[in-house]
Parts: sequence; structure tokens; C-alpha cells
Amino acid sequence: MEEQQQTVCPWCHTEIVWDEELGPERHCPHCGNELSGYRTLQLGLDAELEDEVDDLEEEDEDPDWEDNESFKKQRDAALGDLSELRQYSRERLALDETMERILDDQLEAPECPSCREYMLEVGSSHVTGESFTSRTPAAMTIPLLPTPFDVVMYVCPSCFHTENRLSAQDQERFVRSLAKAAEEGQ
Repeated sequence: MEEQQQTVCPWCHTEIVWDEELGPERHCPHCGNELSGYRTLQLGLDAELEDEVDDLEEEDEDPDWEDNESFKKQRDAALGDLSELRQYSRERLALDETMERILDDQLEAPECPSCREYMLEVGSSHVTGESFTSRTPAAMTIPLLPTPFDVVMYVCPSCFHTENRLSAQDQERFVRSLAKAAEEGQ
């Protein structure tokens, strides 16, 4: 009788029996995942921090290490203060919740060109003829964007990139003026 080799799928933990003549299976017949391509993901501390923690553990020969204050200080310095991590996590969750509520109220939510986060509307500016000189191209008889108009300002909450856009009413007015110039040019 031929000897059969057995493999356990790392994904679904099913035992796979294969024949030596046919060779090993490349994919699990039960879950369809690769058997030879099982990949691992390591989460945790950076390599340097892990080395520091390992060094601290090796140096500590005191059986009452919990009572050793110098060990606690060195360990906390290597690992960082975990209370800051919890506090940041709570603050980050509150920040994300607030940002979601703000974004729900916005008419537009442009994507930041730098980091791809949604930008928050922070206000608008009313531009008048005193602070803006409108350009009239040679192909048109009227200015591209006559004053007054409103500009809405957005700020990215992640990288603080700012962006300005015409208000919705002035966008419509801009498109109408371009359409009017196209009709006059024909």
C-alpha cells in the first residue's frame, strides 16, 4: 500500500491527504486558499523597541522584578507610557466622530490632494472689486469671474492643507458666463 502524506491547511485547519504520485495540493480543496503561500503578519513593537525590551529582560536578574523601580523605569521608557496611548485613542475616536458629524452637514466634502482625507469646510470669504481684479480673456467680452463672489475655504484635519472653492451659487454663475461667451462666439 502506498504511503500518503498529510498536510493541515493553515487557513481552515482541515487535514488534507494527498497521493505521492499526484504530488502535494497547491490549494486547499475545502477553503480554496493557497497551501504553500501561507503568509504571516507580525504586529507589535518595532524591532528596536523589541531589542530594548529583550535586553532589559536579560539584564534583570532580580527575582522580585516587580518591586525593582529601575527596571520599571527602563521598561516604561522602552515601551512608552501606555496611558498616553489609551488617551490618544479616546481623543482620536472623539475627533473622528466630530469630523463625521461635520462632514454630514457639508454640501461638498472635497478630498485632500495631499493625503486623501476629506476636508472640512471652515468658512467663506466675500470677494469684492477692491480686493480682486477680474481677468477678461481675449475670447470673451466679459470677465471670467465678475465681482462680488464668495469663496469657501476647506482645511484637511490630517495634514492641514487648505483649499478654496467657489460657492455653489458662484459656480453656477461662472458656468453660465462661459456658456454665454460660447453662444456669442458662434
